[in-house]
Amino acid sequence: MTAPPAFGPSRPNAVQRRLHAGREALRARWVRGPWSLAAFEFVSFGIKQGWACLFGGAMLGLLLVTFLWYPEEAPVSRYDFLVIGAVLIQVLMLWTGLETLEEAKVILVFHITGTIMELFKTAHGSWIYPEESVLRIGAVPLFTGFMYAAVGSYLARVWRIFDFRFDRFPPLWLQGLLAAAIYVNFFAHHWLPDVRLALFAGTAVVYGPCLVRFRPDRHHRPMPLVVGFLLVALFIWFAENIGTFARAWAYPGQEDGWHPVSLSKLGSWYLLMIISFVLVAAVHRGSQWGTGGPSHENHQTSRRQ
Repeated sequence: MTAPPAFGPSRPNAVQRRLHAGREALRARWVRGPWSLAAFEFVSFGIKQGWACLFGGAMLGLLLVTFLWYPEEAPVSRYDFLVIGAVLIQVLMLWTGLETLEEAKVILVFHITGTIMELFKTAHGSWIYPEESVLRIGAVPLFTGFMYAAVGSYLARVWRIFDFRFDRFPPLWLQGLLAAAIYVNFFAHHWLPDVRLALFAGTAVVYGPCLVRFRPDRHHRPMPLVVGFLLVALFIWFAENIGTFARAWAYPGQEDGWHPVSLSKLGSWYLLMIISFVLVAAVHRGSQWGTGGPSHENHQTSRRQ
């Protein structure tokens, strides 16, 4: 199987080289057999996931810190401060090479599509933003687009960090049709029958046969792609609970006191994951995808961070 090219430059930057050297030193010290190797890969997987979530984690941190300690008499509203902070995080990630220009383009598209959805959903009372701000479009503070962008940032970075390979990757045009149907349904179900059950079935048909091979350490490990979507959607649901706890936004029933976000939102995030994945996959549109064969790992690729 031929792997799609990774985002960004072919050579790791200084931060990646230092992280790789540190990981190799720990590996040489602690890995002594199959059990210690399994434990090391598990820890490495978690660290890499956290590294991929850097933008989203920073945004969640801003939400919590400003919720707990933002002064009421500040000349800039909390929501506007979040916009400024999000822009600075994005600039810093590009300046340090933690995100590439290609990744930023995907994130921008997701930022725009998310903002459009926000404008529509808030107009129909799906959720509200209870605080005042200047930097907003209608009822939507501009920081909200960065919350969607955080999902795009994660997918773009995790694709590169774990050196994704695929078996039985579905045609990109088919994925695009599915993503378009999902996006339209987010709007149309306010007037037409909600077809999300059919969309869930569609994701199983399109992505069910596909395996993603990810590299937590030196070797690629397989996982059904649909399982990966579900796990990521679950963690986004956890993050959404943090966001509503921090009063960044509120669903109906949360105006007078916080309670956990409905599990039905987990399905919404799962479907939104498909849109995000297709946007990232479109960057690789010129590559040759795997069709069921084993993953070929050359020495150079397995050594790259």
